[in-house]
Amino acid sequence: MSYNYSGKIFKIRFPFTDLSSEKARPALALSEPDHFGDIQFVFITTQKSRSFGQTLDIPDNILPFSSLVHTDKLFLLNNRLIIKELAHVSTDFFESVLKKIIFNHVICYYNNIHRPSQDQNFIQGISRIPYGGRIYDEKEILNLIDASLEFWLTYGRYSEKFEKKLAEYLGVRYALLVNSGSSANLLAFMALTSPLLQDRQIKCGDEVITVAAGFPTTIAPVIQYGAVPVFADIELETFNIDVSKLEDAFSSRTKAVMLAHTLGNPFDIQTIKAFCDKYGLWLIEDNCDALGSTYDGRFTGTWGDIGTSSFYPPHHITMGEGGSVYTNNQLLKNIILSLRDWGRDCRCDSGKDDTCKKRFSGQFGTLPFGYDHKYVYSHFGYNMKVTDLQAAVGCAQMEKLPEFVRKRKENFNFLYEGLQELDKYFILPESTRKSDPSWFGFLITLKDNVPFQRNELATYLESHNIQTRNLFAGNITRHPCFDNLQEGKDYRLVGTLKNTDKIMNDSLWVGVYPGMSQEKLGYMVKTIREFVEGKK
Repeated sequence: MSYNYSGKIFKIRFPFTDLSSEKARPALALSEPDHFGDIQFVFITTQKSRSFGQTLDIPDNILPFSSLVHTDKLFLLNNRLIIKELAHVSTDFFESVLKKIIFNHVICYYNNIHRPSQDQNFIQGISRIPYGGRIYDEKEILNLIDASLEFWLTYGRYSEKFEKKLAEYLGVRYALLVNSGSSANLLAFMALTSPLLQDRQIKCGDEVITVAAGFPTTIAPVIQYGAVPVFADIELETFNIDVSKLEDAFSSRTKAVMLAHTLGNPFDIQTIKAFCDKYGLWLIEDNCDALGSTYDGRFTGTWGDIGTSSFYPPHHITMGEGGSVYTNNQLLKNIILSLRDWGRDCRCDSGKDDTCKKRFSGQFGTLPFGYDHKYVYSHFGYNMKVTDLQAAVGCAQMEKLPEFVRKRKENFNFLYEGLQELDKYFILPESTRKSDPSWFGFLITLKDNVPFQRNELATYLESHNIQTRNLFAGNITRHPCFDNLQEGKDYRLVGTLKNTDKIMNDSLWVGVYPGMSQEKLGYMVKTIREFVEGKK
């Protein structure tokens, strides 16, 4: 298609400040004429007119004078007003002008559509208080639009940028972006089954120490592969593994420990790391609920061999769906990358070929020599990449993460201070020694023999528009997915899991996400107190 107007600078008779007069001036055409002959223009001024709204500098040598395009003022003018053509801007510059104009409209859309709903007044008992949610502004939407205009769609520059930002934040060598936290856990575990690990490879029948009080996809990969999860009990106050059970959980078949930092509260990393080092075990940290938590001054997720994160909307940052696997071990990174990208042996970026300069010169398996390395597979893998649109949202969220973490801690402390006088009725959460949690939620556990049940409290809070959640699966071994599994063969229990069952029966949690105002938090405290008072 031939473009005779768009991307060109014309001298036109231009209505400037007074529509009754016309002044000849340069303008950049943004479109071809419509059926009336009308064209969209943005006007151009010299540098001294920079005070007029949003502008972009026109590259040197296009016009004989230093000039600016005003991207916040669009005019629809008839082509009969054109006096003559002055210049033609480059495609790159024209793209930047069009993007700037689109972004102006996106900001306007956010301010008029999204922001009012975010700034709504809180009305006690009527406004819903969710346990979590998206916190965003125009920057996430701008990034999303930018990525969509580029239309690369799959893993691309925003994905690379996010991986770099996350690795820098955590202080790890490698962070790989995937499509969910559950996928991150799957890749983390399956990486340890790679034959490339030789005698440390996890094989079917090998055991992995974990807990039953948590999210199912922490342990699902273990069972799906054919390894044996060994479930130890937890502490009621920290809702993490009771480390005194570790030795009882260990056997000659133990190969790894895979645990979550429950609701953002770090498990006892010092003891568990020493235990893993003692027996030469792998350690996977499910950090999906704990991004920003620290133990002994160091981020959780970075102590073990592999850490994982989730970027589902209620989590610490979001990209809609998304997750990450991170490690300092180059071999593990290469295995995870292979598994994420179909199991392929080649590590060239998507859309790039032969970066190793050995694409047709290798011997792999029993394939013919020189078989295209792009299609050589060293693992039975998956496709677990994200789109670049998701990563674009994540990049904007990363800039907000430190404030999100600060706010979560502040909100947790508000609830703790407001509810601590109810310690006759509730076991309130305690942070693990040496830890500084970036809390995901505030867990409330009923003490024995209180005059009410967990579901009564949950129903009361829900009826007052305060959203509640159980501690995920409670005790995963009591769910229907375990009906066809045999204890002692497909999984093993260490003792009776008494505290795990206590959590399953008597615990719930409420949110502390950054969208909570003190007014909302105060209402939550007030409502819980009123419930208890009514049960005395």
